[in-house]
Amino acid sequence: MQTQLHLNLFIYARGHHEAAWRHPKATPRPIMDIHHIVDCTRIAEKAHFDSIFLADVLHIPEDIEHSARIWLEPVTTLGALALATSHIGLIGTASTSYSEPFNLARQFASLDHISSGRAGWNIVTTFSAAGGRNFEAADDRMKHADRYEKGEEFVRVVKALWDSWSDDAIVDDRAGGRFARPDRIRAIDHHGAHYHVAGPLNLPRPPQGWPVLVQAGSSDTGRAFAARHAETIFTAHAQKGTAQDFYRDIKARAAAVGRRPDQVLVLPGISAMIAGTEAEARRLDDELNNLTDPEIGRMRLSDRFDGADLSHLPLDTPLAPEDLPDPASNEASRGRTELIVGIVRRERPTLRQLLAKLSGARGHFTVVGTPEQVADAMIDWLDSGAADGFNVMPPILPHMLEVFTGEVVPILQRRGRFRTDYTGTTLREHLGLERPSA
Repeated sequence: MQTQLHLNLFIYARGHHEAAWRHPKATPRPIMDIHHIVDCTRIAEKAHFDSIFLADVLHIPEDIEHSARIWLEPVTTLGALALATSHIGLIGTASTSYSEPFNLARQFASLDHISSGRAGWNIVTTFSAAGGRNFEAADDRMKHADRYEKGEEFVRVVKALWDSWSDDAIVDDRAGGRFARPDRIRAIDHHGAHYHVAGPLNLPRPPQGWPVLVQAGSSDTGRAFAARHAETIFTAHAQKGTAQDFYRDIKARAAAVGRRPDQVLVLPGISAMIAGTEAEARRLDDELNNLTDPEIGRMRLSDRFDGADLSHLPLDTPLAPEDLPDPASNEASRGRTELIVGIVRRERPTLRQLLAKLSGARGHFTVVGTPEQVADAMIDWLDSGAADGFNVMPPILPHMLEVFTGEVVPILQRRGRFRTDYTGTTLREHLGLERPSA
């Protein structure tokens, strides 16, 4: 049997292209209308996707006048989606920098119970000066390595809380008057550098044991963290070669810490503009790009580089890597800045060209072409050791998702590369992941 792809839908406002909110084919619903997210999730579930994913930020974007990059809080939203769906996995972002382990463990355990075992936690170790100002006690200038060191302890505490109830702790003997076995519920008594948590959690162990653990760090520190904890990794690669290097590195790191590589799935992002002909797909892509404002793109690029001043860079002069700050000095998304500098090193684009490339999918793999071309590219990455599947990032929602599920997914199914029905009920079963023992 040929290897099959895993597919996750990344739902992002009205689409992943920064101008999607302006496009006439984007949803007419208001940005805060939960029915838009429900519609997208149901489309993905009808196509038998493994999961959907909601990202998060903790502050208002600086370009709010010209941007629709705001969204509902993920865990609350996923609770609503759990009752609007029956099979698809539900993954949400929550920060170890601006959360408490007990509250987060309780929220995601609750979501796993509500959804009957379909929850996933995307672990982020947030750096945000703007976000930090919204949390009075938070250190908004925590260094990159320090964030991961704190995040390491945070995840250990959360796992311990989920395991503080044995699977057989609930008896629910109504006739005998015995609800639970206290000997199967235990305190964790954690005392560490950052947290002191007594436990146990005040609700039973999640149906999946733990919600699926997802991570997206691509720096060396982030990769080491992912190798220890992540079961699914979202990653950004514009080219197959760098994706292959990342894939091999992550699998080797996982094996080195005693984990089975097949229990660590790598899902690069893919943003596909799809039409009946390549020419038509390129016309649609140009149509979206023409709705962008390069000065807004410059502001977002500056934000990627820790707020660096890029105002001196001309729009139409080829860039060199030294025109951008060194990614090693970046305290925010170090892996993403390395990707951007890599594009500049390889392609020597002008700033205008770089911003156009980033406007579509923020450095992820983009394909502009026919359904067959998109399917061919996905299968090529799978068979070339670059991916276990994809984090699908439609440039326009729900329009390009409908095209993807209606025209690309059937090709993948006919070629035996994607499921035609769900065979399990939990997210772990969809992904082929083992259930952790208590």
